[in-house]
Amino acid sequence: MSRRRDGSQHQAHLITQDAREAPPQATGAREASPQLVARAREAFGWGADVVVTAGPRGALGQIWQVETGAARYALKEIFAEPPSEAMVEAELDFTRRAAGAGVRMPASLPDRSGRYLLPAPGGGWLRLYAWVDLRPVDPAGRATPDELGALLARLHRCAPAMSVEAGGGEPDPWYDRVPAPGAWERAAASGAEWARRLAERLARLPELAAAVAPADPAALIMCHRDLHPENVLAGPGGGLVVVDWDNLGPAAPARELAQALFDWFCDGPGPDLDAMRRMYDAYVREGGPGRITGPADFSMLVASQLNFLLVQAGVALDPEAEPRHRAWAEREIDETLRRLPDPRWLAQALDLLGGGRAQATEP
Repeated sequence: MSRRRDGSQHQAHLITQDAREAPPQATGAREASPQLVARAREAFGWGADVVVTAGPRGALGQIWQVETGAARYALKEIFAEPPSEAMVEAELDFTRRAAGAGVRMPASLPDRSGRYLLPAPGGGWLRLYAWVDLRPVDPAGRATPDELGALLARLHRCAPAMSVEAGGGEPDPWYDRVPAPGAWERAAASGAEWARRLAERLARLPELAAAVAPADPAALIMCHRDLHPENVLAGPGGGLVVVDWDNLGPAAPARELAQALFDWFCDGPGPDLDAMRRMYDAYVREGGPGRITGPADFSMLVASQLNFLLVQAGVALDPEAEPRHRAWAEREIDETLRRLPDPRWLAQALDLLGGGRAQATEP
């Protein structure tokens, strides 16, 4: 599940599918159009021996696996608004920094004209990446918390300061503002299968959202902002690989850390506090700068999940949305309602990690 505004899932190039990710046929994925294949062949200089098959997809994004001769690529078709040129440049800079810090990711590849983003026939946009055989990481694996903590520390240590979005705008409110109470009325009263569960969760929304607030601009660095289990995968040899950098932008490191802790170690009915402690301690040992000290550090977690939930409810209830988009939204609503943190869980995590754990301890 991605908390992105457009709902696109990871650009991961999975061979083994995660149970949380529907196979292409389940979400109505189609064959690549001849026009799309022809455009890609022309742009990237491929020969006639190109074979294109459907890979993972999200609400507004599709990955196509491309085989041409001995080479394999991941062609990402973007249905929504594409990343800006400034965003692409920021992504390339951040991934170079991250690679230098030992973080692995699929390489972003330009076309023959040097473009990293090109228009697709009939609308949409295309990006190309190196294909990497990836598989899901087991959150319950013994080494997972320590590996994740070390990975996030490396990302934060190499990140530059960043007080505005890549295009120069103010930090995206998606990460620090929750929807107004009235924004939920249509969805809660819709009669959809999930509407009653939504209404039940909304009863605790004021308590959950009480501490959500913008971060101090002076504390912001460039962050990935979407490091959930579908975007951190195991590559050949088992090392962690980070994918889907499309959401990068300014965030407080403590807030991204808090979000990652819950993304990985709270899948209902409550948080795995021992795993959270181990990930947090590994992050501190590896020199990560973030420290969870108060309720506001959960702002990014809460705001992004609530904003994502509202967007997906809108897609699910939109009679003009494509059936495949509505089906994907229904799945994401079900998952988000299950994973939406309870205020008690945040308090438990804060009691465990806040203040007294500023110095790393051995697991």
